[in-house]
Amino acid sequence: MTTMRRIPITTPVGTFEVQTQSVGQSPTIKLLLLHGGPGVNHEYFETFGDYLPDAGIELIYYDQLGSYGSDQPDDMSLWDLPRFVDEVEQVRLALGLDANNFFLLGHSWGGILGIEYALKYGQHLKGLIVSNMMSDIPAYNHYAHDVLMPQMNQAALARILEIEAEEDYDNPEYEELLMEHFYVFHVLRRPADQWPECVDRSFSHTNKQVYVHMQGPSEMGARGTLVEWSRFDDLDKIDVPTLVIGARHDTMDPGHLRAMAERFPRGEFLYCADGSHMAMYDDAETYLPGLISFLHEVDAAG
Repeated sequence: MTTMRRIPITTPVGTFEVQTQSVGQSPTIKLLLLHGGPGVNHEYFETFGDYLPDAGIELIYYDQLGSYGSDQPDDMSLWDLPRFVDEVEQVRLALGLDANNFFLLGHSWGGILGIEYALKYGQHLKGLIVSNMMSDIPAYNHYAHDVLMPQMNQAALARILEIEAEEDYDNPEYEELLMEHFYVFHVLRRPADQWPECVDRSFSHTNKQVYVHMQGPSEMGARGTLVEWSRFDDLDKIDVPTLVIGARHDTMDPGHLRAMAERFPRGEFLYCADGSHMAMYDDAETYLPGLISFLHEVDAAG
């Protein structure tokens, strides 16, 4: 069973609509998906629909405001972390989710959003999944500069940094270099022409205004308004069952992600030894069964 719904979202500058889509049915396991970006959309999660509903899990795809399936207002004041948190709460209320059934999975930027939501509205959650996202952007940037960049082709890296210094982000050479020398190693470990169609489609629908403003121009570190975001020291305030998913080849330091799981009062860690940032694809054999198991274990514990 699939149900599409557009939800009105009240903001300081007006009311807009966001798109949600429920797949499957479950009275006790309803999983709201927070996509990455910011400004990407839910489409790259479509692989979940091939597995989770058959495991008795109700999926809720959701395009955040500014993303492809939802309204895309042209007001930079909307691209603000606290406003996004308030948006998720409005979506929860509209869908009638509560602590008896509400699981939240945030991937990449969605992990930041999920952590912030849990800190403010954790009483409404049954469980939280932070997938492939560190809890400290300065640490993420250090990992990119100190560990990942030295592994790259240095001539290609120099050219990438030169284009960034010129802010020439629409230069086709920029995306080509990032794909050839970084993304196929740390975002999704397959040749670019073998990436799943839904991933290519999702990335092609990115709202770059939102993405560059908050994250910066690429996945090779953060340079936008989130650059100082840090919540590691606050993770012990999130007292709901929490699964942290990390991967060996990720843009995110798996050691930091393991430490996050240990800091959450009820944390668990799922390590994808063959995965990268999109471990739901390049280590699906670990990621998907691990996620399903966590959801069922939390549900069984009541």
